[in-house]
Amino acid sequence: MYQAIPVPQINVTILKGEKGDPRGLQGKYGRTGSAGARGHTGPKGQKGSMGAPGDRCKNHYAAFSVGRKKPLHSNDYYQTVIFDTEFVNLYGHFNMFTGKFYCYVPGIYFFSLNVHTWNQKETYLHIMKNGEEVVILFAQVSDRSIMQSQSLMLELRDQDEVWVRLFKGERENAIFSDEFDTYITFSGYLVKHALEP
Repeated sequence: MYQAIPVPQINVTILKGEKGDPRGLQGKYGRTGSAGARGHTGPKGQKGSMGAPGDRCKNHYAAFSVGRKKPLHSNDYYQTVIFDTEFVNLYGHFNMFTGKFYCYVPGIYFFSLNVHTWNQKETYLHIMKNGEEVVILFAQVSDRSIMQSQSLMLELRDQDEVWVRLFKGERENAIFSDEFDTYITFSGYLVKHALEP
């Protein structure tokens, strides 16, 4: 009698390996595409808060150059030389009414005074700083008039004043000018700010 031979059963789960990595090696980068169209402008941002106050002298300079067209004679007292012509007056630090330069930017300054002497008369002036004579511009009596000059450097602090004063001497003291030309000039400018190293 025929007897059926049982078919062997194979457990497939035993033969199946572990799951492989689905990701392969990274490929090469493609070429960069062209830039897209510019987007719409976004809304305006809020106003920022106010910054700390800066140094009022940080970006400032100081310079002036003034002249006088009228002659000047000495009196019984010292006279401040008042100027009537303004060539340069940066930030208005030179006061045309008082004839004085007021320092608002401390530092080292260069000053220059030029005058025309008067023949047969003495010329005697001071460059003043805070009420004190600093230097003299002097010319003795002569048969001919000449140009005279004086220059110096001064270290100034805030609110210092510099001006020109006509001295009253024993002889007649005068500086020459006329209505057409400018013979008398006074100039000054900041060379080095006090806060610079």
